[in-house]
Amino acid sequence: MSLVATHPLAFGAATVGNLYREISDERAWQTLEAAWDAGIRHFDTAPHYGIGLSERRLGAFLQTKPRDEFILSTKVGRILEPVSGVEGDDMEHDFAVPRTHVRRYDYSADGIRKSLDDSLERLGVDRVDVLYLHDPELAEEGTDAALATGLPALGSLREQGVVRAVGIGSKDLHALETAAVSGIADTLMISACYTLLTQTAVERVLPAMLEHGVRGVAVSIFNSGLLAKPRPASDARFDYGSADAELVDRANRIADIAEEHGVDLPTAAIAYPLQHPAMVARAVSASSAEQAAQTAARAATDVPAELWVALAEAGLVP
Repeated sequence: MSLVATHPLAFGAATVGNLYREISDERAWQTLEAAWDAGIRHFDTAPHYGIGLSERRLGAFLQTKPRDEFILSTKVGRILEPVSGVEGDDMEHDFAVPRTHVRRYDYSADGIRKSLDDSLERLGVDRVDVLYLHDPELAEEGTDAALATGLPALGSLREQGVVRAVGIGSKDLHALETAAVSGIADTLMISACYTLLTQTAVERVLPAMLEHGVRGVAVSIFNSGLLAKPRPASDARFDYGSADAELVDRANRIADIAEEHGVDLPTAAIAYPLQHPAMVARAVSASSAEQAAQTAARAATDVPAELWVALAEAGLVP
């Protein structure tokens, strides 16, 4: 069984790294505590999230929990380098934190090992379970070159017993498909490519995963907020930008059919990724204890199979 399949609901910790807006240490802790109390035992973070803030907050919290009771993943590919005399925040990257570091992309074996060691120090733990190559499509040397060095480096760490499973986290279909057929990746973290609203990974990525025994974790399943509420707002965000009227209308049409089957739009969005056999987990996020508890409750809701049939008949999902 895939490691991540043992915990099909993950907490994506970008929010506790001050994604979009600042939250206090106390609120971040309460959010993580609510996720734990709701039964979540799978946590994902990255150096990119809040320039290390997410890793520090998540690590401090998880240090209070039995290490064998949770799965922890982080990512490599961005090394954080301190800078001085730089004013302003990191909202250029959507994080409300002081710009104390810059991100240097490095997908080499040495860079990956340094990134992991730095993450372990910030997390305050001796190991992570799953290590993802983060956004290889952003590498200066190009996607294929980053994967050609990064994937074997990850595989070597797995062979040494440093981590239990490896893969990539990306929204780029070419990167995901290349990793799926590499013979190295165990798990792909698929961002915004297999959601209730967008299924671009269906044609090639998911079949390649099934063929090669790779399993997936769906992230950004609310498409940056458009699917996060029972009825999308007219100014809702979609994949880190503004949602156009056509997308808002499509989300409302999905919501109509979901409500006819007794569930709301966010509940359907959480359930949808697991309808494909290649997908074994999905990550949700929260920036408050209330959100964490509500989202976990939605994930525990039974969604009738007739909903997916109705959505397919309406041409809203494959």
